[in-house]
Amino acid sequence: MKASKSVFTRSVTTNRSIATKSIATKLMTTASVGALLMGMTAVAQADNWRYAHEEYEGDVQDVFAYAFKEHIEENSDHTIQVYRFGELGESDDIMEQTQNGILQFVNQSPGFTGALIPEAQIFFIPYLLPTDEETVLTFFDESKAINEMFPALYAEQGLELLKMYPEGEMVITTDEPISSPEDMRNKKIRTMTNPLLSETYDAFGATPTPLPWGEVYGGLQTGILDGQENPIFWIESGGLYEVSPHLTFTGHGWFTTAMMANQDFYNGLSEDDQTLVQEAAQAAYDHTIEHIKGLADEALESIQAASDEVTVTRLNEEQIQAFRDRAPQVEEAFLKMTGDKGQELLEQFKADLEAVTNQ
Repeated sequence: MKASKSVFTRSVTTNRSIATKSIATKLMTTASVGALLMGMTAVAQADNWRYAHEEYEGDVQDVFAYAFKEHIEENSDHTIQVYRFGELGESDDIMEQTQNGILQFVNQSPGFTGALIPEAQIFFIPYLLPTDEETVLTFFDESKAINEMFPALYAEQGLELLKMYPEGEMVITTDEPISSPEDMRNKKIRTMTNPLLSETYDAFGATPTPLPWGEVYGGLQTGILDGQENPIFWIESGGLYEVSPHLTFTGHGWFTTAMMANQDFYNGLSEDDQTLVQEAAQAAYDHTIEHIKGLADEALESIQAASDEVTVTRLNEEQIQAFRDRAPQVEEAFLKMTGDKGQELLEQFKADLEAVTNQ
């Protein structure tokens, strides 16, 4: 199964960029098609809701989506149609479709939403979140910044934020082992289309290289890229270790994602259906949090069993400090991008983290 999954990944990633853009073009480039789809959506939303996410079958966002689907369908006459990565385009495509009402629900990382909601980039300030899984999960449950402040920011963009949740600690993969910012010098590291993430890798000494996900495997394989970052389960699922075999745990952050609804759609639901959607999102969150516990260790074991070329470097505290010393300039860049709103959010974020850490 593992081999076939990797073959599938390699075979589709090279064609996804062209294919998915073609699909997105059919959906969105003409006013007449857009109007038709909007009309179809209005008729269909009473019994069939569309939900797109950014990952593959069995990955964390897919687990969340299907737990949400199961709760909705077991407790109502509604059905949920789930679209995985590439079926309706890349992240920017599915967000546009959600804002236009073609999709009712979308799961998208702040790594992409950051261009739309600059404050969402807070998750890319390195060394802001702890690395301890239990502390991170408690923070997401209890944080005022996440559960009270972020919904208002998303609402300004016509989005009803239903849940934010962590997927896993970020791990850097490269073409050769690294243990210091000096080792990162001139390394072309793939980043999402997120200005603050580019600032982070610039601070780390690398050359940030924004690239759509569908082009990452090929970019690593051909040397267009020297490395990338992702949670370990995604490195395993996407077969990235095959072309970028040196894994480094720097402890600099967690991959975070958000599940949301088109706000006009959500506001048009009955009170009972709004409650149903909220309960389904909570049920999916609870299920997914249990799912990710231990997931990183399992994925790393699978990677090491699959390849003798893989190396794993876990930085010690002194090595981590060399990277952490470069974090303040990223925080400064975040505040310049986001102004007073970003300052208020960052202060609350830090207060929430302190409260959780001191428990």
